[in-house]
Amino acid sequence: MRRPIAVAQRHSRLLTSGVILAAQSLLLTLAAVPATASADDTRTPARGTAHMGTGVLAHEGVRGRPVGTRVAQTEGVDVSSHQGNVAWSTLWKSGVKWAYVKATEGTSYRNPYFAQQYGGSYDAGMIRGAYHFATPDTSGGAAQADYFVDHGGAWSKDGKTLPGVLDIEYNPYGATCYGRTHSQMVSWIRAFLDRYKQRTGRHAAVYTSTNWWTQCTGNYSGFGANNPLWIARYASTAGTLPAGWDFHTMWQYTSSGPTVGDHDKFNGALDRVKALANG
Repeated sequence: MRRPIAVAQRHSRLLTSGVILAAQSLLLTLAAVPATASADDTRTPARGTAHMGTGVLAHEGVRGRPVGTRVAQTEGVDVSSHQGNVAWSTLWKSGVKWAYVKATEGTSYRNPYFAQQYGGSYDAGMIRGAYHFATPDTSGGAAQADYFVDHGGAWSKDGKTLPGVLDIEYNPYGATCYGRTHSQMVSWIRAFLDRYKQRTGRHAAVYTSTNWWTQCTGNYSGFGANNPLWIARYASTAGTLPAGWDFHTMWQYTSSGPTVGDHDKFNGALDRVKALANG
């Protein structure tokens, strides 16, 4: 009678030891991976997925919402493939009067939703334009301007089309300043803006944040005379502007607005938006 009991006890101890070892192994495996990590956290995003403000939120965060002002402001939005098919009539009814749509990135990416977004905003009654996400590490500024103009970034004096925008900001795919020195970055931007002016007859606007501009161009002041500024800052005010600009034309103030995330304010009444469209 005692022998079977001893065998059973031995089997029980072995089973218990196996369970403990398995649990310890699992705990060691889990400890090797940060608790908040996911498969996407360590993977560089795919080329083409960048959009206005893609790095502003990550690098600069949110520091409040706009405070009231007596100066007339006109609500706008900016969209990319992240928003898919946009409910433009809903935005129009909410008071949004202008929009910018991502057209291109680098010299190989085109927004697959561009037609619905660009044409849909127009059909809803909005004044709209297109923007290009710059990747100075992949090709020259002039080449990217040509690609932009050829694929949605052109301008026409119809009273409903805003000039194109160069979105130059934090690099979501690698080094913040795309591996370029201050002078190299300024030269790249100038090449893009000059070619856009040659192709369309309009000066493109520049979208950026003051922090990025200071870090990556050395706070260069040479574009403020001709190129409208679209400042990115998620705070109560637009804050200090990059050198060379005395005022901002547009301000991206949030990435979490109603209907679509990125909402903006035009620094003026609707007639000023129309004036920019007409050139």
